[in-house]
Amino acid sequence: MTTPRISLHRLRRSLLPVAAAGAALTLAAPAGAADVDTGLPPGPAPAAARAATPAQSAAGWAAGTRSYLVITAPGDTSAARNAVTANGGSVFASYDAIGVVVAHSSAAGFATAMRSATGVQKVGATRTSDVPADAYSPTLPGAPAQSPTTLTETARWDMTRINADKAWAVSTGSPSVTVGVLDTGVDDRHQDIAPNFDAQDSASCAYGKADARAGAWRDVGTHGTHVAGTIAAAKNGKGVVGVAPGVKIASVRIAEPNTSMFFAENTVCGFMWAGDHGFDVTNNSYYTDPWMFNCPDDPDQAAIIEGVRRAQEYAEGKGSLQVAAAGNSDYDLANKRTDDSSPNDSTPVNRTITNACVDIPTELPGVVTVGAMGNGNIKASYSNFGRDVIDVAAPGGDGAYGVYSTLPGGKYGNMNGTSMASPHVAGVAALLKSADPAATPADLRARLGTQATDTACPSDSRCTGTTAKNAFFGEGQVDALKAVGGTTPPPGRYFENATDVTVADNATVESAIAVTGVPGNAPAALKVGVDVKHTYRGDLVLSLVAPDGSVYVLEDFADGDSADNVVKTYTVDASSESASGTWKLRVRDIATQDTGRIDTWNLTF
Repeated sequence: MTTPRISLHRLRRSLLPVAAAGAALTLAAPAGAADVDTGLPPGPAPAAARAATPAQSAAGWAAGTRSYLVITAPGDTSAARNAVTANGGSVFASYDAIGVVVAHSSAAGFATAMRSATGVQKVGATRTSDVPADAYSPTLPGAPAQSPTTLTETARWDMTRINADKAWAVSTGSPSVTVGVLDTGVDDRHQDIAPNFDAQDSASCAYGKADARAGAWRDVGTHGTHVAGTIAAAKNGKGVVGVAPGVKIASVRIAEPNTSMFFAENTVCGFMWAGDHGFDVTNNSYYTDPWMFNCPDDPDQAAIIEGVRRAQEYAEGKGSLQVAAAGNSDYDLANKRTDDSSPNDSTPVNRTITNACVDIPTELPGVVTVGAMGNGNIKASYSNFGRDVIDVAAPGGDGAYGVYSTLPGGKYGNMNGTSMASPHVAGVAALLKSADPAATPADLRARLGTQATDTACPSDSRCTGTTAKNAFFGEGQVDALKAVGGTTPPPGRYFENATDVTVADNATVESAIAVTGVPGNAPAALKVGVDVKHTYRGDLVLSLVAPDGSVYVLEDFADGDSADNVVKTYTVDASSESASGTWKLRVRDIATQDTGRIDTWNLTF
């Protein structure tokens, strides 16, 4: 399923929900539910629960019905839909814009027959279990009774870690920005969510077809409500405050009831809804069931990869940035070898895999992949990692430090997981979008990285790379204050020059900082913060000049790098240099046509 990232394998959900102080909190959910760590292996509901499903409750459903993605050329799926019917299937949903048809069939040879149909590119079963009868007449989730709270907003460690508490003094985000929570649903009546909830753009995509009935978006667990609160719980004096408490939240429930599983057709529907309804950001704290990793050499999984990839690409093309949790298996996503947890909707098998196999949606092109941190510059013990896979990191909780957020029924509680890290990043992305409404998903993705606080590897051989970018933290821990344009001097002796220096065509310029009062040599991890405004930064070469004239090249941008501006913190081993003296930032422009300026730069010893 597109499983929430909570438990150690399938889920990206919280690892440990805990009752809020002063609140009676009982969390009950079926095995494999996205929001509760039951201690059981994730998977479908127990046999007793499955047996309780009304097998004959919906016309058109039959035992043995399976769901398939049929992939054809985008634009017109009519030929593929006709082939579905001709080969003993029925069309459940279709998405012409991306050439994806969701088909149901109980025929054993359906996929094989469809793969030879004219115009069909790929066909794949999306599950190894039957489609529930509920798919044909979905039951609306209940609306939980609300409990008022006496809890007041207090400083929380996770918000302090990313400077969200300081960011709120500058901006809480814009109500014209919408973050879609693709998850188990959201309790829209919760006192901390209701002020920011967008019912008009909320729906259920469980089973792969949009259901816009009022309340279809509600939580079938607790996971999605917790995620929503971290993103945008209102700043109203009650309970908690989200990273971006001024933006809107929309819920797209892609989890199915009873199992809380997230199959590929649900994810496709969710991304298509996000694109069509103008979501600026989506949060995806799950992986797509039933395969933890989908491998392109398997025809079923190849169709899943292609279908979800096209839907994500569609949403991004409509202006939506996808943020996703990396997973909770302490697994190296850059060095895949085995998977013993899939398929999780029937009987898992041990299989050998390679890096060609992908965790979706988190490893799809364009998606921001988020690793989890504990309370400190540490990887959360459970968080997946991977060189050039993890983009950024954020607080996810670990051990005694959980992420405290909203739960259905007006309640609050702690959860741990990359599921909890991802919404912090989605919230920061929403603040970035609020500050710059014209920013594209690519702009937001780049700024999340350039504004992140570099975080060095611990003494762990699995963490490869540099302080600026490594396997555990990617480009670092996101910073909400920077997202809203605020600044705060980092710890250590800090020196800054904010005087503009013009960078002309084919010219070399310098900006100086006089460092005084710092005894001895500079550190082995001297921080050089740079903010250069310049169109087409491929023209630039940036260097740090030490007081004795030694030159340290910070970055020689690739000639084809057409992006604008350099907003980045570099780490330099300057331990052989005296700290005190005049340091210079040297900027060379090696081409014509594009110019700019050194806006500001700083040194932290």
